[in-house]
Amino acid sequence: MTHIRSATRPSPGITPWDPSSVFVIKSLLYPVAATGSLALALLICREPFDHAYFLTAVLAFFAMGDFVDAAPLQHGASRASAPRGLVNIAVRWFVVVGFIWILIAVSDLREHFESRVLLTWAGITPLVLWLSQLGTQVVLHRLDERFLAPRNAVIIGHNPLGELLASKLQTDRSLRIRVLGYFDDRSAEHSGDAPTIIGEPAQLPGFMFEHGVQIVYITWPMAREARILELLETLRDSTASIYFVPDVSVANLIQGRVDLVSGIPVVGVCESPFYGIRGLAKRLCDIVLASAIVLALLPVLVAVAVGVRLSSPGPVVFRQRRYGLDGKEITVYKFRSMCVTEDGDKSYTQVTRNDSRVTAFGAFIRRTSLDELPQLFNVLEGGMSLVGPRPHAIAVNEQYRRMISGYMIRHKVKPGITGWAQVNGFRGGDDLESMQRRVEADLEYLRNWSLRLDIAIILKTLTLVWADRRAF
Repeated sequence: MTHIRSATRPSPGITPWDPSSVFVIKSLLYPVAATGSLALALLICREPFDHAYFLTAVLAFFAMGDFVDAAPLQHGASRASAPRGLVNIAVRWFVVVGFIWILIAVSDLREHFESRVLLTWAGITPLVLWLSQLGTQVVLHRLDERFLAPRNAVIIGHNPLGELLASKLQTDRSLRIRVLGYFDDRSAEHSGDAPTIIGEPAQLPGFMFEHGVQIVYITWPMAREARILELLETLRDSTASIYFVPDVSVANLIQGRVDLVSGIPVVGVCESPFYGIRGLAKRLCDIVLASAIVLALLPVLVAVAVGVRLSSPGPVVFRQRRYGLDGKEITVYKFRSMCVTEDGDKSYTQVTRNDSRVTAFGAFIRRTSLDELPQLFNVLEGGMSLVGPRPHAIAVNEQYRRMISGYMIRHKVKPGITGWAQVNGFRGGDDLESMQRRVEADLEYLRNWSLRLDIAIILKTLTLVWADRRAF
């Protein structure tokens, strides 16, 4: 399987251990850069900064803070990830500017704006945001310790989780955290990595006082609850910040995150990626792109409908019940490609190559995926998305939900016309092995969703439609 790169995951944004100065920079960098970009656009177009543009700057400032999130300023990221960062910024920015343009249009304020100013602003802002991020990363990295002194930290637990944490803290230099080493019950002479283990937990209070330790991370497993409570008791006389790092690697996380429920910390194990503003952004993109595609392909839709009607008796549009978001039934539309129709409720027979049920015209529209075009109306109705796990017939779902672990998790999002599985060649086939590969790809999509990933899947789908020889 082709794996989604980690760069598609959301940026970490603000963390509770950011220095105050870095916290302010991360929070304000994008909003300030976006408003500064508007001033630059006005300068380029030689237009005055009047009240209409002032209102736009205020809207952009707050929209960038809410939607685009804090600027990721991890110094040391690979250079190869920089262009992907620009694309990610651009996608989020165009959603923001789309909201602003819609607001201007419905407020009937268009006569107060110059189109060339707004177009210039929309075009240059992604580059301004990206360059401001890269420049700030370099500045933070080169700041002397007199301006941003690092904080000393220790890790309790010399285990894979502790080593991973130390690696992340050392890579993200914007956090200004210096890991001095580990404390563990294993003594240095019994460890293969003697230099990294400072001593046993009983020695921790004295070491913290002597070396000015400000942060303590505990990576022991919860099975050592009594030992953890004993350790916390010894740290009560300290002013250090203490963090417990739970090992959730035993769970196959889907959009895992930590949250609070009325002050009670909870760890998300399986959740939809489309919460809050992300869900609104996904829905807006679906409506805008699906509407544009329907308008652009309207002659094709009419031509295919006429072809289905003339080629064989029966309805033009085939309706089938399938599982949608949260496992609820939806009705999926397709151009009819067979001389028979199956609702797929109790049984479903997978189409095979040279299937006698497929009409001559039906074979053409299946091979070119034109039979899927009516699902654009499913997207506009809200039952489907442009990108997501492909919906299966109810009978197929009931069969494989008992055979494949995590099968129903794919229904945590709306089904899509295309998906990560389809663009990686896992299309078709109703055997257990083929279905497992598709489900694995669908779950990988859920873990790593981003708007940039959706657009990449759509573009890749367009290149594969005419070249896919597995379609029949």
